Amino acid sequence: MNSLKKFFEDFQTIPNYISIFRLLLAIPFYFLLDPIPNDYRFRYYVLALIFIASLSDILDGLIARKLNKISEFGKIIDPLADKVLIILIVTKLYLMDEIISLYFFIIVGRDILIFFSGIWISKKIGRVLPSNLIGKLTVISIGIFLIITISGTSKFSFLYNSFFYLSIILSFISVIAYGLRAYEALKWKKNEIS
Repeated sequence: MNSLKKFFEDFQTIPNYISIFRLLLAIPFYFLLDPIPNDYRFRYYVLALIFIASLSDILDGLIARKLNKISEFGKIIDPLADKVLIILIVTKLYLMDEIISLYFFIIVGRDILIFFSGIWISKKIGRVLPSNLIGKLTVISIGIFLIITISGTSKFSFLYNSFFYLSIILSFISVIAYGLRAYEALKWKKNEIS
């Protein structure tokens, strides 16, 4: 009963409400990206939503640290909101032939792998591994690439290709970094029990 009460106390914070709001942005994204018309005004609506989502991602982290409202629920909902939005947008763009299958499988595969391994690790160590800098940089680079793609930038441009490869490289690095952090956490937990 106490753990349930603590869960709801953790849940009811401004940063968590902001993260939930970002998660719910998946609904308008789903409909707005089906498909992107040639009308550039329509693309601006999608880009405005991405800007709002990005701003909410920055805000929830800042407020959580400023008000000391970092919670286990927040450690789950914040990256979950990022992953849901990224998977949704990448999948939609892939189905519309806006991005190639290689990019789709790397980005979606990364998020699914980290999400399910995160659940398994949390059960093993009794806490959630929080996002780190490399994870945040990866999300930012993917977000910028998606903005570049949605804005209709040429696939042959330096900007497009720079963020295409940067986000792929960071995706691989973030998976390796997450694996190392998970290994260290599991080792620490094992030593603690011993």
